Amino acid sequence: MSNLINKWFFAIVILFLAGLTEIEGGELITCNNRKSKCFLKRFYCPPECPTAYPSQPNAKVCYLNCNSPMCKPECRNRKANCNHPGAACLDPRFIGGDGIVFYFHGKSNEHFSLVSDLNLQINARFIGLRPAGRPRDYTWIQALGILFDTHAFSVEATKAEIWDDEVDHLKFYYDGKELGIPEGYPSTWESSESSSIKVERTSSKNGALITLSEVAEISVNAVPITKEDDRIHNYQLPSDDCFAHLDVQFRFYGLSTKVEGVLGRTYQPDFKNPAKLGVAMPVVGGEDKYRTPTLLSPNCNSCIFSPAGVLEESDPLVMDFGALDCTGGSSSGHGIVCRK
Repeated sequence: MSNLINKWFFAIVILFLAGLTEIEGGELITCNNRKSKCFLKRFYCPPECPTAYPSQPNAKVCYLNCNSPMCKPECRNRKANCNHPGAACLDPRFIGGDGIVFYFHGKSNEHFSLVSDLNLQINARFIGLRPAGRPRDYTWIQALGILFDTHAFSVEATKAEIWDDEVDHLKFYYDGKELGIPEGYPSTWESSESSSIKVERTSSKNGALITLSEVAEISVNAVPITKEDDRIHNYQLPSDDCFAHLDVQFRFYGLSTKVEGVLGRTYQPDFKNPAKLGVAMPVVGGEDKYRTPTLLSPNCNSCIFSPAGVLEESDPLVMDFGALDCTGGSSSGHGIVCRK
């Protein structure tokens, strides 16, 4: 009799746990960020996004935000979201860590530091053109150069006369060598000497997620200037170039309070954004402060990156502003006001 009771008891426990898994949503995921108070804690994915690796590239993924106060799983798109903090899209339109929208035009065929911290630097190559009678260049981000530890990584959108969605326009380089990352979802590449950098295709072509372990996630999408864009903005594009460029969204984990760069400075806790609120296109300057000689150069007038740079224990870290969602209202819930 007792054996029968034990069998029934274990059967009930198994059914309960199976039901709990279904109620909680899906697979268990673990926080692997050693800097987080949630390190090695496990959580169930919510029902809206039950897995961190969905079979379809456009499906929302389960993401464990180790830097949020609740350490809870969230649903998000892996493609660059141009309307969230950390975005750099269009010509180019940024959303800072403070949630404020601003434009930084730079100059065509020059390079500027978007983020410069003690252990990370991200530069951008701008492409563009200046139609007759216009006072400035129209510019777009064509490539990113990333410096971390003693390594260099870059991603670029290749030039195209006419855009074709069936052609992959992304190229990747690691320490000077081109990476042959196969097309297709979810094709991945990871550095062999360490697991510090990983590249995952978020679609079969023209989309990728670059992960620097415990430092940053960078979503990139290669996109063209369409004929409709050209008509609306009167860019006056030539017939042999659709100005393929990158739409980008950054998520940072553990920036220092000293972080600099066109975008990076907006993550400083006491930063006062000079962008004028209520203006259709609030433009901010800084070309002289953030211009770099090449895509992979650590040098600019305000850059602080060092190849051996490490965060000092006495240097407080900035909150994970890159995970804020400003779509649900004016307040982020973290003491930051989201503005558009």
